[in-house]
Amino acid sequence: MKQLVLDLGADQAQSLDSFEVGQNAELAHLMHQFAERSSREHFAYLWGEAAAGKTHLLQALAATPGSRYIAADAPAADFAYSPDISLYLLDDCNLLSSRAQIDAFALFNQIREHGAYMVSTGPVPPAVLHVREDLRTRMGWGLIYQIHGLSDDEKIAALTHAAESRGLTLSASVLPYLLSHFKRDMRSLSTMLDALDQYSLETQRPVTLPLLRDLLLQSEPKE
Repeated sequence: MKQLVLDLGADQAQSLDSFEVGQNAELAHLMHQFAERSSREHFAYLWGEAAAGKTHLLQALAATPGSRYIAADAPAADFAYSPDISLYLLDDCNLLSSRAQIDAFALFNQIREHGAYMVSTGPVPPAVLHVREDLRTRMGWGLIYQIHGLSDDEKIAALTHAAESRGLTLSASVLPYLLSHFKRDMRSLSTMLDALDQYSLETQRPVTLPLLRDLLLQSEPKE
């Protein structure tokens, strides 16, 4: 069980298909177009609260050939345009340093010049983002979408569907309790569902509230 608990924090591969759409159907369709490089728009800016799915989408797109994911604290070399890269994915624009903002500004210009694509993200719309004015302008070149987080009911429905797809039966109290006592983003919740499935198999116990409580207790950091 020790190894299972440690794995709760492990990074999971992201995909566009694993993104829980909720109220973001139009955005999800656009991201598939960016993945295929078929969008008429070459720039998109996504904004929303933490854990809404911005990084999930960028990392999913980064898995397509000819893509580059750029974290806000990435080295200057990552901001350099390359003819081998047709899709650039700039995350957490609000965290860009002064130097990185200059590099990002230059990259936006080169992407437009060469007909490549760019998806960037931040917590607020470009107009109120605390970056250089000329960079804000470029972030607003294309489509701007707010990512709407899932409601609790939508999260429960998505997790229930995921459990059913793997033949996992959950008692009625498990998911509401999980939402109240664990991280609330879908990535963490999905990882915990995987852990519950494995723990249930290892212990030969059904997925009930006592089983969940046991797993949550074991996953708490030890002092």
